[in-house]
Amino acid sequence: MRFMVIVKASKDTEAGVMPSTELLTAMGKFNEEMVKAGVMLAGEGLHPTSKGARIKYSGKERTVTNGPFAVTNDLIAGFWLIQVKSRDEAVAWMKRAPFDGGAEIEIRQVFDTEDFGEALTPELREQEARLRAQAGKK
Repeated sequence: MRFMVIVKASKDTEAGVMPSTELLTAMGKFNEEMVKAGVMLAGEGLHPTSKGARIKYSGKERTVTNGPFAVTNDLIAGFWLIQVKSRDEAVAWMKRAPFDGGAEIEIRQVFDTEDFGEALTPELREQEARLRAQAGKK
């Protein structure tokens, strides 16, 4: 099972405050443990929303809003993509993350092709597999 671990933004991350050397060192150690265990598939930090944009879709209309955005619980400062056997295992790994000071993460399971049932036709499954293979080469 794959899980997206969403690291919530804070006033500091939105202000562009970079992590300390100590936190970067601890995070590097944690990431290395996950890679060695075959758990971590990807993980990155994100720039503040001041460097981002949102697009709102309404019929054929596309409305672009440039950041920054107000600091709320829906802002993301970074993520991991991990592969584990269960949600409980994902939680166990993330409880070890070297966060402090009120940091918050969210753990969400990523859909796999099997989750879509018969709605994902054989043709759509083939397309999905082809696109994943192509994207993996880049």
